[in-house]
This record gives sequence, structure tokens and C-alpha cells, in this order.
Amino acid sequence: MSRVLIIGSGISGIACAIEAASKGSKVILVSPFPSERSQSVLAAGGINAVMDTESGDSIERHIEDTLKGGCFIAGEKAVRGLCSAAPDIVGWLESLGTVFSRDKNGKIATRAFGGQSFPRTHYAGTSTGKQIVTALVMEARRLEGMGLIERRYWTDFHSGLIRDGICYGAMLYNEAKRTVEAVAADAVVIASGGQNALFGKTTGSTQCDGYAIGKLFMQGAELKNLEFIQYHPTTIVTDQKKMLVSEAARGEGGRLFYDEDGKRVYFMEDMYGPKGNLMPRDIVSRCIHETGRQVYLDVTFLGKDKILKRIPEIYELCLKYKNLDITRVPIPVVPSVHFFMGGLAVDLKHRTNIKNLYAVGECASMYHGANRLGGNSLLAAIYSGKIAAQTLCGTKTDSPDWSEEVKTENEKLELKRRSESRFPVMYVRGLLADTVNGSLGIVREKNGLLNGISSVEYYMSIADKINYDRSELEYFNYSLEGILSLAKAVLISAESRCESRGSHLRSDYPEKSDGCMAATVISYEGGAYKTRLVKEDDYEG
Repeated sequence: MSRVLIIGSGISGIACAIEAASKGSKVILVSPFPSERSQSVLAAGGINAVMDTESGDSIERHIEDTLKGGCFIAGEKAVRGLCSAAPDIVGWLESLGTVFSRDKNGKIATRAFGGQSFPRTHYAGTSTGKQIVTALVMEARRLEGMGLIERRYWTDFHSGLIRDGICYGAMLYNEAKRTVEAVAADAVVIASGGQNALFGKTTGSTQCDGYAIGKLFMQGAELKNLEFIQYHPTTIVTDQKKMLVSEAARGEGGRLFYDEDGKRVYFMEDMYGPKGNLMPRDIVSRCIHETGRQVYLDVTFLGKDKILKRIPEIYELCLKYKNLDITRVPIPVVPSVHFFMGGLAVDLKHRTNIKNLYAVGECASMYHGANRLGGNSLLAAIYSGKIAAQTLCGTKTDSPDWSEEVKTENEKLELKRRSESRFPVMYVRGLLADTVNGSLGIVREKNGLLNGISSVEYYMSIADKINYDRSELEYFNYSLEGILSLAKAVLISAESRCESRGSHLRSDYPEKSDGCMAATVISYEGGAYKTRLVKEDDYEG
């Protein structure tokens, strides 16, 4: 029986756990909090699949839309596998008890999302992620009862147990015991989500901070497509974070406009016609940015009954956080960092270049290319988790002794606790967010990226001298170095891509380049950051 360690219990991690356990593996599922508190529950809009071809839609159309939306960076083999599996995945979710919305014929309802030639986004109101998490958790609990899944809460990833290019498990930090321990495994799956901590306020959870992939990068794992960072065009700003106004609002007919001399200008429709509000997210975000104005999203004309029936969560969100009644007034929206197309570089089977180390979900770079289509993230999370589980099934590895490494890491933590530096960790993380936001906005240029790299290098020079902050979880104190390393890798990747494509827009290189129609892979070799271009389907680590 293979022993599988999964880091992260959102949709991709728990889908992987269910698949691996169902195939006979013993799974340890690690996260600081229960799945119900993962970022996955925030996924609002839906999951893409071609379930009905009567309208003229087809799996081939889904493949074409995904490749086109990603500006032809994603590999066709990978995308074909994803889209072909989609109908079975939606059927599987329904069999587990996912409560989807229904149309008048009793079928799972669909709505239009940006970049789609046909409406194929299946949804559960605007809380699809929450419904899917609920169904997956119930199935995981069944497998827990059989002794096939073990849950470990209040536990954080510290580092990989990696030697000579082989992963033998991971070091985990227990917040209650305040110690690091080595957990051996035949395979390790990273399902840690995106990189929100780099930017501070985003639409995502602060639990998804990018540390795991930054640390693994320093341990030899390659990263891919880090420069492709999706800005969601419609969010509202609160004191704590950016709150997502789901694409479902535009899928139901919502219209974007700005005011000019008392007259509404529906700029997306003026530029792209009647379906302009449902252009891919990179295009809509760029167009909003270029207006230089406050943009609004209007759904009032849908009527109160339809709003409360089809997008009730958006109604409640705006009322709670902005005191806005969207049945009567439009919503002031701004673009915000929302999704990271880049992450750990994986092949078609979700293997990294480190043997026995896998990555799934948002922390793995696959399927989305230069821009993700709405509705494809939930699909990719589940599909990637299943593919990784199927690949690692039967893996067996004899782990060496790690007692000296564990002793060393615990001693390092004790030294950090005694630090008297004038640099508090959260202050440095705040500086990092300011730097990254300034360098990696919707529009980038060389000098800004180079200045960002220089600033991050300075933060890295003081990372081991930070003040231990007892008011924060200890995780925040030891994770800074990995996050800074990731930030530098993102900035270097963005500087190296001298073109504009999808979510990567360079003012100094405004056109696409045929020579850049491949993925950016970055590696860490002896302290040096090295980039190269690789065709997605050809990546083998």
C-alpha cells in the first residue's frame, strides 16, 4: 500500500485524496484548517463541461476556447485531456451529492462565461465551490472511517524531504507543539493553492501564500509561467481584501459602463459588440484599466426577482460590505489579482522534476496558458487531483533517516525566536506586497520589474534577521524566505518575457512574439535563477 502525503485540503487536494484512497493508498491529508475553510469554498461561478451537444456545443469547441483563451501557451494534449474528462467529472460530483442549480427541464443549469462560444458553465447559484467542497468532504469522511485517509489539522508545510532529486516526504510544522517533524511518504502531492501573499489584498485566501512552491523551488523544483497572473475585472474593495463579484453577474447579462458627462458609456459593447461584457478576463481587465475611470457593473435591469434567484450571493455581498442594493444601483468595480496560471512545473501526469513529488490545482502550472477561462479552475482542480492520484498509485520508496535534518531545523526555529532585529516579519511582508503590486500590475515594463527585483533582493538580505513576532503564528516567521524567493522568480519570469500575451501586458513590448509562444520555466541552481522556454506538452522536468 502506497503512503501518500497531500499538502492542502481544498478541492484539488481532497479530490486527489479520494482518488488515491479509492485505489488503495493510505493518504495523509495535511492543512492548517478544515477543507470548509479553504479558498475553494470561495469559487463562485461554476464548472465547465459539455454535457449537452444539442445546442451545437462540443468537447472540441471547449478545447478550442480553452487554447484560444490561454493565447495558445497551454499544451493541446493537456487541454484535450481536461475537456474530454469534464462531463464525467460533473457526473461524478453529482453522484457524490453536489447540489447543482436546475433548468426548467430538470437538467443541471448552465450560464455563459467569458471566452466561451457556448454556455457550458454548470453552477450552484454563485456558491459552486462551497457545494463541491461539501460533497467531497462527505466522501472523504467515508474513506476516513475506513482508515484510508488521515486528516492532520493545525499543521503547516515546512520543506520537502529531498535528497539527490528524490522526494521522500516532507517536514511538517505543528503549531500546537511548535516543532518540526519528518513525515515519510512514497509520494508527496502539493495542493497549496495560489500566491496571494505576494500581493497582499487579492480576491483569494491569505492561507494560499505561495510559500510551499517557493521553498520547493529553493530545493530544486522548477516553476513555470509565473508571469501570467490573472486580474479579475470585477471586484469590490473592502478594508480586509478585494471581494469577488462573480462573472456570473455578467453571465446573466450584467453590463459594464463608465459615466461621461452624465451619459453611460458601455465601453466593452462599443469595442466588442453585444457580447463584449463576456470577453476573456485579461481583455476586460485591460479595457477597464485603459479607461482610467471608475467603472460600474449594472444588473438592475434584470429585476429583483431574477437577481435574488440567480445571483443572491452577489446581492448579499454588496449589501453587507458596501451597503449597496444592486437591484437599484450599479456596482462600482475594480480589477484585482484573482488567479495564478503559474506554479510548480508539471508534466501531463502532474509529476514535477523531483521524483515522487507532484503538484495539483492552482499551485501547478497546467491547462490555462496565459489566461484562465472562468469555469475551468474547478474543473482543473478535480481533474489534476485525479490524474496525480492515478499516476502515483503503487509507488514505493524507502526513506532514509532524517533525524539530523529535523534537529537542525528545530534549532533554527529556536534561534529565530530569540531574534531582536528591528525588522518585524509582517512589516517586511507588507513592503513586499507594495513592491509586487507596483511592479506586476495589469501593465508592466522593464524598469519597474528590475526595480522590483532589486527591492526583493534587499528583503531577502534581511530575511534571516527578522524580528520574531509572537503575536503571529510561527508559520509567518519561518515562511518569509520561501515567499521572497518566489517573488523574485515571478519578477524575473515577467522581465524575461519580452512580449504581451494574455494576462502579461508589457508597455515596452506591446505585441505578441511568435518566438515566445511557449511556457517560461525557471529553475534555481546554486543561488542563480535561470529561465528557458519550453512547449507545454513537451515538459518532462
